[in-house]
Amino acid sequence: MKEFPYFGGYPEQVTAQVRTLIAEGRLGTVLLRKYPASHDIRTDKALYAYALAIKNASLRQSPPLSKVVFDGKIHVVHQALGLHTFASRVQGGKLKAKNEIRIGAVFKVAPPECLRMIVVHELAHLREKEHNRAFYQLCNHMEPAYHQLEFDLRLYLTHLELFGALYRGGGGASGADRE
Repeated sequence: MKEFPYFGGYPEQVTAQVRTLIAEGRLGTVLLRKYPASHDIRTDKALYAYALAIKNASLRQSPPLSKVVFDGKIHVVHQALGLHTFASRVQGGKLKAKNEIRIGAVFKVAPPECLRMIVVHELAHLREKEHNRAFYQLCNHMEPAYHQLEFDLRLYLTHLELFGALYRGGGGASGADRE
């Protein structure tokens, strides 16, 4: 069985448990038990409102967001789940900053907790540019279950890669994964 790219830094004991779930055909069942439905955020406008609500609840003093969108090129081109871009430009005599968040379009149909984890991750980059201790403390401040959700997202991505979609576009479980 090939190695899983999403579990590179995890201990062998954890990757062995993941391999067992896959070998026994239980990965989809475990994920559906924990996350029975997909979120209902399908448009860029709804995603922007969702991200802005999280930002306003946790990061009121951070710079404003100019754009939050689903992007179909992210996973393929950048090998990332989402991107936070920061651009400064001179406008008249002032320096204007623009913060954009792009989320991989593959997450239009995903568990709501996984979408939240990605949005929290990208919002944390408004304050902390690097993935350091302060960055992960901020992620945990915004989402106390951040690390568990990151692990579950890795399981979800593994399922997508090996078996395909876990949910239909409408938010329910796919017929292949229901029991």
